[in-house]
Amino acid sequence: MHSKAKILLIYTGGTIGMRKDFDTGALKAFNFSKLLQKIPELKQLDCEIETISFEEPIDSSNMNPKEWARIATIIESNYLEFDGFVILHGSDTMSYSASALSFMLENLAKPVIFTGSQLPIGDLRTDAKENLITAIQIASLRENGLPVIAEVCLYFEYKLYRGNRTTKINAEHFKAFTSPNYPDLVESGVHLNLSSKLFLQPKSDNKLQVHTNLDTNVAIIKMFPGISEAVLSAIFDISSLKGIVLETYGAGNAPTEEWFLNLLKKAIGKGLYIVNVTQCSGGSVNMGQYETSTGMKEIGVISGKDITTEAAITKLMYLLSQNIHPEDFKSVFETSLRGEMI
Repeated sequence: MHSKAKILLIYTGGTIGMRKDFDTGALKAFNFSKLLQKIPELKQLDCEIETISFEEPIDSSNMNPKEWARIATIIESNYLEFDGFVILHGSDTMSYSASALSFMLENLAKPVIFTGSQLPIGDLRTDAKENLITAIQIASLRENGLPVIAEVCLYFEYKLYRGNRTTKINAEHFKAFTSPNYPDLVESGVHLNLSSKLFLQPKSDNKLQVHTNLDTNVAIIKMFPGISEAVLSAIFDISSLKGIVLETYGAGNAPTEEWFLNLLKKAIGKGLYIVNVTQCSGGSVNMGQYETSTGMKEIGVISGKDITTEAAITKLMYLLSQNIHPEDFKSVFETSLRGEMI
C-alpha cells in the first residue's frame, strides 16, 4: 500500500475536458497530461494523480457497451497499481455508464467515481474544477490503509451518489443528477459529510472479476395512453430481442385490456424477459397492489422494484450475457447485485 493514495484519472470525453479558445470561441480538447499545471489546486490533495485519455475523446451521446468495455479494461489493467479511479465522462449518458460499470466490475474493492461538468474546464464560471477536485479527494479517502469507498459512484454538484441509483434530471443546471430512491453517500460542504452506513461493503478476499461482454438485444418501451397493439406486436416480434424494460405507470400499472396481457404472455412464453419499472421519477414497482398490475404479476413479468431505467437496461444486458437458466432469471434480476435496488 502506498503512503499516498494513487488515483488514475480516465478521460473518455465530454464537456469537462473541453477548453475554449478565447480568440476563436471554439472548444478544443483539454490536455490532461498538463492537468497539474492548469489546476494547481490539485497539488494540495494528499494523493498522486496519473492520467489516461481516450485517443479520440467521445461525446457521451456516442457511449456504448464497446466503450464501457474499454473503461473496464483500463481499470482491470491498472487495478493493482492504483487505489482509486476517477472517470471523466459526458453527463448525458453518465448514469447509464455508471450503472453498466457497477455490474461489469464484480467484487470491486476500490472507488470508481464518474464525474463531469455542465461547462468546460476553462470557462470562468465552470463547475468542472469543483467536481473534479472533490471526486479525486473522495476517491483518495482511506481508513486503516483501505479505501473508504468501494463501489461505482457518480459525483456532481456537491453530492456523491451510488452510480446505479442515479438519473440525469437537468440539461442546464449545475445540479444535473439525482438519486431518486437512495440517499446520497457523501455531501461536500465545508467538510465532507460521509454517510458511511450507506456504503457497499466489499468482500475483500474476492478477486475483481471484469465482465466485458454485454448483450444488447434489449429495448426500452415507455407506456402511454393509446399505445397500440400493432406497435407493441412489431417490437415483441423482433427475432433477436431477448429482453425489454417496460416503463409503466405509477407503482407498475398498465392497461388491463385482454390484447395487452395476451401479448405479454405470448412474448414471455417465447422466452422474452420483460422487466417492469415505473416511469415516475421516484418510487417503486409493486405489482399486485392494484388490479392494473395483478395480471402482469401472474404471467411472470419481472419486478424492477425501485431500480432506475438506466440500471434496469444495463443490468438486463449484463445478466443476459451470464448464461443464467431461464427458470432462475426472474429471481436473479429481482435480487440486488450491486445495491441497485431494494
